Amino acid sequence: MNDSVQLIIAGQAGELAVFVQGDPAGPPVVMTHSILSSSMMWEAQANLLAEGGFYVVRADTRGHGASATPAGPYTLDDLAADTVAVLDELHIARAHYVGLSLGGMSGFGLGIHHADRLLSLVLCDCRADAPPAFLAPWEERISTVQKHGSCAPLAHSTVERWFGVPYLERNPTTAERFRRTAAATSAEGFSGCARAIQKLNYLTDVPRISTPTTLLVGSNDGPLPGALRDIQAVLPGTVLEVIADAGHLPNIDQPEAFNSALLRHFERVAS
Repeated sequence: MNDSVQLIIAGQAGELAVFVQGDPAGPPVVMTHSILSSSMMWEAQANLLAEGGFYVVRADTRGHGASATPAGPYTLDDLAADTVAVLDELHIARAHYVGLSLGGMSGFGLGIHHADRLLSLVLCDCRADAPPAFLAPWEERISTVQKHGSCAPLAHSTVERWFGVPYLERNPTTAERFRRTAAATSAEGFSGCARAIQKLNYLTDVPRISTPTTLLVGSNDGPLPGALRDIQAVLPGTVLEVIADAGHLPNIDQPEAFNSALLRHFERVAS
């Protein structure tokens, strides 16, 4: 296992915490995470890729983990620009990008606006538009966090929605770790990112993406398998893999299947 090193770098609107590991001369991979989480959710995949010769950069999204919390609201283009800032600070011309949920949404922005900085895209458990059913819960979540000045009231329900009760009962250590991370997220950081999600509107521009792309999604992740099938239909050559018996974080609840799909992506783009 390669130990990660934490770096603090200058983002577009504040300091960003990044964790690097592996061979700096290897192919670079940048990984970003879901709202109410942090780069810790990618630890197992970062170890796997670093051991495979990649240079892995896990970034804490603004307002999450150890990154600073600039005043919100934010846009998904802002979050994509933060990723570009990470590449600039680390002198990485082009990188593979792996993003899940919020990280997948901003990944669409990278593919549309910053293709020159990308080697490939892996976009997981995300969508590129915000239909009414998707938008419905966000205003209440923002109001709850602002009322309490904390994300703690969202922690239990969020983690339960991601994994389901049976998985959490079987994996109490994982459950507690994700609840703690969600509860510790900055209220302003959550609200800023939630406002960005409310303005998600990349779908009409998705066909402009020319970067080699793989879409990964848990089979049990609500409407997202269907949303990503629709995206695959307008991106010729894009691979979609549905991870069986997985929820919103398939890299956690079905790691072997997810990791195999991730490695298949890198084998495909290398060939």
